[in-house]
Amino acid sequence: MGNCWTKLFNSAQEDYREVQNVDSKNVHLITSMEKWEAKLLEATQDGKIVIANFSAHWCRPCKSMTPAYCELADKYTSMVFLAIDVDELAELSTSWDIKATPTFVFFKDGRQVDKLVGADKSDLQQKIAAMDESGVAQKNYGS
Repeated sequence: MGNCWTKLFNSAQEDYREVQNVDSKNVHLITSMEKWEAKLLEATQDGKIVIANFSAHWCRPCKSMTPAYCELADKYTSMVFLAIDVDELAELSTSWDIKATPTFVFFKDGRQVDKLVGADKSDLQQKIAAMDESGVAQKNYGS
């Protein structure tokens, strides 16, 4: 069931999706600073919440969170779910002060609004549900 974090994305992404067991079309692999900036800008323009999952392919807790992260991405399609390998994009990880994996960073209007460090599926689900219930994620949904 599921794949491993590293096999998440077309060519490079397809290999990553297979290794990481990412099984969601709503999880976007960030492989460059340019892609990060583009996805953040797009989400900001669309009024969407961004959940960025900073993880590592060798991290067992990260791998254990992948199925739950994908499930949440499929459920909350009005939000943008990103996957960042801290080893591949060390500059980005350092700029957001990522000191442990997995770390989930929540953005609204391009700014960090929350952060969750660790592999706590229940806390992740609760934070995402709270943002959804507040209507923030659905502000421009369907328009």
